[in-house]
Amino acid sequence: APGQIVPVDSEHSALAQALRSGTKQEVRRLVVTASGGPFRGRSRAEMAGVTPAEALAHPTWDMGRMVTTNSATLVNKGLEVIEAHLLFDVDYERIEVVVHPQSIVHSMVEFVDGSTIAQASPPDMRLPISLGLDWPNRVGGAGRPIDWTKAASWTFEPLDNAAFPAVALAKHVGRAGRTFPAVYNAANEQAVNAFHEGRLSFLAIVDTIQRVVDAHEPPDDLTVGSLADAEAWARATADRMIAAQA
Repeated sequence: APGQIVPVDSEHSALAQALRSGTKQEVRRLVVTASGGPFRGRSRAEMAGVTPAEALAHPTWDMGRMVTTNSATLVNKGLEVIEAHLLFDVDYERIEVVVHPQSIVHSMVEFVDGSTIAQASPPDMRLPISLGLDWPNRVGGAGRPIDWTKAASWTFEPLDNAAFPAVALAKHVGRAGRTFPAVYNAANEQAVNAFHEGRLSFLAIVDTIQRVVDAHEPPDDLTVGSLADAEAWARATADRMIAAQA
């Protein structure tokens, strides 16, 4: 439809496709998949000495420095949860994140009758991009299909929120709304840059976001200007907190 937002992010493209299988009232929850990043299975203590080079070694996707680091901290998944809420108008309590290391199932929708509809394909951005360009039509040959003649195992694991608190924090700022999501994002960008410059530890990235969010006092009126001001405040506050740790 004219003016419709069509997601291209693979997870949200998958959700958009799966949501066509039922009505809004029939949706029980959205399940967003995550590869788990390069540190899947590690405890918080085991990630204490992570280096920038290790954080950039993503097991599935080839991305830029910021997005790859966000995948390692799972901040990217937190942002995707906020995105799913805004795109599909589903409460945060009904959006779950599950770890799926193979990155074949890109997300799922669970319906009230107990059915779960998943979108599965080899990891290749050409498919969601082609669908976005010609939505709701599918473009022949846009991506390669799954080879069902080859044995394969798909696994799913619960997210370790103690080791990776970024998703729970994103849900918190999402529920708070107003300028909080912008503050979360801006503080993260400053922290990631500091990490790659050797001024901040890996674990301190999300810790810094938490501290900036805790210090934020949102404006009474939400405008483009107040949003920009909040973002600038978050960057300056994050920089100040990072400098104090050096």
